[in-house]
Amino acid sequence: MTRRDAIAQYRLVGEPSEPDLQGLVELAATVCGVPTAVINIIDDRMQHQVAAVGIQAASCEREDSMCAAVISQPGRVVVPDARLDGRFAQNAFVTGEIANVRFYASSPLITPSGVAIGTLCVFDDEVGELSDASSRALDLLAHQVIDVLELRRVQRDLLESNEQLESFATQVSHDLRNPLTALTGFLELAADSPEMAGAPRAAQSLARAEAAAGRMTSMVTDLLDFARMGGARPHITRVDVAETVDAVLEDLDGALVRTGAEVTVEASTFVRGDDTLLRVLLQNLIANAVKFTVAAEKVPDVRVSVETLPDGWRISVDDNGDTVPVELRERVFEPMQRGHGADVQGIGIGLATCRRIVEAHGGTIGLDASPAGGTRAWFVLPAAA
Repeated sequence: MTRRDAIAQYRLVGEPSEPDLQGLVELAATVCGVPTAVINIIDDRMQHQVAAVGIQAASCEREDSMCAAVISQPGRVVVPDARLDGRFAQNAFVTGEIANVRFYASSPLITPSGVAIGTLCVFDDEVGELSDASSRALDLLAHQVIDVLELRRVQRDLLESNEQLESFATQVSHDLRNPLTALTGFLELAADSPEMAGAPRAAQSLARAEAAAGRMTSMVTDLLDFARMGGARPHITRVDVAETVDAVLEDLDGALVRTGAEVTVEASTFVRGDDTLLRVLLQNLIANAVKFTVAAEKVPDVRVSVETLPDGWRISVDDNGDTVPVELRERVFEPMQRGHGADVQGIGIGLATCRRIVEAHGGTIGLDASPAGGTRAWFVLPAAA
């Protein structure tokens, strides 16, 4: 795929700035301690600034672009004083013809197919440096730009297919919102820390942000490929249920803290399944348990348990809310169907997504009354594919 083809699939040039991309450049400027950050998309003739903070987004000839001089080189570029760097000393953005850039740093935007389509760039009119923590954050945010672009590309493809895939794309967007929120929160925490450079707190925050970004990358690549292919065979590995639930709770942390929910795992068992899809499955079931228990005006007490069967595993998610009526327990697994009133947020495709994931594993899923007084959502995974 050529760079022009790779850029065209994202439909960025000439379009209004996406709010998610605008948020990422604002984060980049804050984390790197500079007034200006830009997402540059570079084709064979022009550089297009598709999101910017500190300057008005615009386009320029490729030969005037600083980022075009380094886009073919893999990895991050950090230049304390562009006047002293042979690649930039005569550039119009440095000489004063267009601007007076001194400090410059960029990280490439590389698509999943390996094509560099531009950069996430930060710069200042003053000579400067970039700490190790800020350098890692810049790379992480560049990866996140591609994740956002990929998510939007796949969502657009799904919306242009048929009604069922349109509904699934909406659910995918919902499932990916929690990791994105976690990433943004951790980066904001790091940016607000006065000891950013080399501080333990900042390093820990960035490490957690990297983990959240990794989960999002995995979900975008694996889950959306699954959606586009209409149910490809899952990538089966040994999955620790307790570890997967821990990752889910990390992503749902805001909702759990806000509602006072308690989530416990009563068994640490390895099962056979696709780690990414099982994480999305459990995230849906646990989020539902919390949401509907709150709707029942109770403090959520959610328990995840694993039962080993002769030919597989049965995983249950119990809550202490209201029990789903028997006559609705099958219907709620159909797209756009809901078992509760309009006062509970959602469009009614979460359980349909869960069924699709379980059936792709060759398993079954259902709802029962829970011994805790609420609803038990359960699914069975076979030991053999």
